[in-house]
Amino acid sequence: MRSYGQYCSVAKALDAIGDRWTLLIVRELLAQGPSRYTDLRNGLPGIATNLLAERLRELERAGVVVRDDAPPPVATTLFSLTPRGKQLKAVIDELGRWGMPLMAETTPEEEYRSRWLSMPVEQFLVDRSEVPTTIEVRAGEQPMLIEAREGSVSTRPGTSEHPDAVVSGPPQLVLGLISGAIEHDDALDRGLGFEGAPDALARLRRRGAASTSS
Repeated sequence: MRSYGQYCSVAKALDAIGDRWTLLIVRELLAQGPSRYTDLRNGLPGIATNLLAERLRELERAGVVVRDDAPPPVATTLFSLTPRGKQLKAVIDELGRWGMPLMAETTPEEEYRSRWLSMPVEQFLVDRSEVPTTIEVRAGEQPMLIEAREGSVSTRPGTSEHPDAVVSGPPQLVLGLISGAIEHDDALDRGLGFEGAPDALARLRRRGAASTSS
C-alpha cells in the first residue's frame, strides 16, 4: 500500500482506505454482514480474485476487517467489519448521498445488486405513519422488501404473501422514485410497474419533507 507521506488525518485515512475497491468492500460488509469470499466477489462485479484477496489483507492490517473460521456446517472463512470498520458507515452513507445525483444516468453495462437498495431507503425514507407497511421491490436479481414498523424503515431480501404494494422495473426508475428525483406518475409513464395501495409509498415520508401535523 502506497502512502501519501503526509502528517494529516485525511491523508492517513486515505492511506488505509483510499485504494480502488476498498470502500466498496466495506459497503458489501455493511450490507451483508459477515461474508464469505464468494459473497464479496458476487457483490463486487469486475474485481480480480487476487486484487480482492490483497485488499482484504490490507484492510485486516488496518484493523478494519477481521476474518474468522466459521464452525460446521458453514465451515468456511467469514470476513466481517471490526468496530472501527463499522465507523465507516457514516462515510459510505455520505458518499452515497453525494453520488445520488449521478444516478440520473446509467449504461447497459452497469451492474446492479438488489441489496444496494438498502442505502437509498435508509437515506430517503422514514416511517411517519401508524400503519405498518410492506412494499415488495423487484428491480434486480432477487426481490427485496421495504418494511416500515413503529417508526423505522428497513429492507431485507424476500417476498411477502400480502404486500401493500409491489414495485417493479429498472433500478433507475425505482431509485428515482424512492429518492424523489422522479414523481410517481412520471415513473409509471416511463415503465415502472406498481400494484397495490396507491398510497403505500406515500406513507413513508421522504426525509426532510414537511410534516402536516402541528
